[in-house]
Amino acid sequence: MNKINGTPVWGEPVDQDALLQIQNCAADPHAVGAALMADHHVGYSMPIGGVIAYREMVSPSGVGYDIACGNKAVLTDMPAKEARRKIARVMDDVFKTLSFGMGMKNEERVDHELFDDPAWKAMPMAAYKELARTQLGTIGSGNHYVDVFIDELDRVWVGVHFGSRGFGHKVASHFMEAGGGKNGMFVDPVVFHERSNLGADYLQGMNLAGRYAYAGRDWVCARVVKILGAKVIDEVHNHHNFAWRESHGGEDVWVVRKGATPAFPGQKGFVGGSMGDISVILEGVESDEAATSFYSTVHGAGRVMSRTQAAGRVRKGRREGGKVTRDMMDRWVKEAGVVLRGAGTDESPHCYKRLPEVLEHHAPTIRILHTLKPIGVAMAGDEVQDLFRD
Repeated sequence: MNKINGTPVWGEPVDQDALLQIQNCAADPHAVGAALMADHHVGYSMPIGGVIAYREMVSPSGVGYDIACGNKAVLTDMPAKEARRKIARVMDDVFKTLSFGMGMKNEERVDHELFDDPAWKAMPMAAYKELARTQLGTIGSGNHYVDVFIDELDRVWVGVHFGSRGFGHKVASHFMEAGGGKNGMFVDPVVFHERSNLGADYLQGMNLAGRYAYAGRDWVCARVVKILGAKVIDEVHNHHNFAWRESHGGEDVWVVRKGATPAFPGQKGFVGGSMGDISVILEGVESDEAATSFYSTVHGAGRVMSRTQAAGRVRKGRREGGKVTRDMMDRWVKEAGVVLRGAGTDESPHCYKRLPEVLEHHAPTIRILHTLKPIGVAMAGDEVQDLFRD
C-alpha cells in the first residue's frame, strides 16, 4: 500500500485516471477518507475499486448504476469426480435454463416475499416493480457470470456475480438525475444528505435494490445446485456496490464501496477472477492497513484492457490495443480446463489482471480460506450489450 497525496492506494501500476476520480470524490467537504483497491479502474464519477467515507452523506454515483452488484458462492455435497464427469451437460443446462443478457425476463416466474415489502409503494420503486418481478433471477451480461468450481479439497462450489438488474439501474438513474448528475466519466459526484428528502428516498431505494439483488443471487445459486443434483452445505454472500452505515475511528459514517468488498476481521467474502483464472473465499484480518482501507478489499481481478481495446476498435483516429480473438479466448480457457458457454471476447482472461497477484497487494488485510478453480463458466455472448452491468 502506498499513499499518494494522502490517498491510500493498493496495486501497481496505479491507474492515474482512477486516482484522479477518487481524489475528486474525497475533495467533498463531508468526506472523511478514501481508499483505492488493487483492482481499481475508471468508473462513472467514482472509480471501480474505490472506497469513500462520508459524514452524514450518501452518494448515488458512488454506489453506481448496478446497485448491490455482488458475489455469492455455495459449497455443495457433490463429489468433484462426478462434477468433472458431467460438467459439459451441466453447463448446457445452465445456459439453456437461466437468462443471460440485456432486458431478459426469467422464463420461470419467481414468487418472493420481497415483493410484499411496503417500500415498493414509494416512487420511483412503484414504477419499476413489475420489471423487477419479471427479471428476478436473470444474470445480465458483461462480467456477470455463473461458474462451477472445484476447490483445493476437491469440493464443488457454485459461484455467481450480478446485481439488481434493470430495477437497480433505473433507481440509480432516477436519483442521479434528480441530484443534478452530469454526463461523462470525470464529473463531480452526486451527494445527498442522509436526512434530506432525496437522501432518505435514495437510501430506501438502495436498500430495496440490495435485497432484490440478494434474492436474485439466492435463486440462481439454488437453481444451479438443482441442475447439479446436489445439496448446499455452506454459502458466502456479499455485495460490492453499496453504501453501509459503519463506525470508523469512533465516528459513524456512510462507507460507499464501488467494486470493493467489505472485509472486516473474520468476515468472509467470495472474490472472482476471470473465466480462466482462480477465484477465492477469503476473510478479513485485523491490521493497520485494514483499518486504513475502511476494512475493504477487492471485488475481482480488475481490467487491464478496456472493452474498446479488446475489440481492437479505432478511437479518435487510432487503434487501441491488440484485438482479442475468439480463438485466443477459447485456447486460454481450454488450457485452463474450463467448459465455457457464451461469453464475449471483451471478457477474455487477456483483459484481466491475474487474481493471485492482485490479492498479494492486500496480503496484510485478508486471509485466503479456499482457492476455487473453475471447471464451468456461463456468461452472455458476444452479441449482447447490457446497460445494467457494473
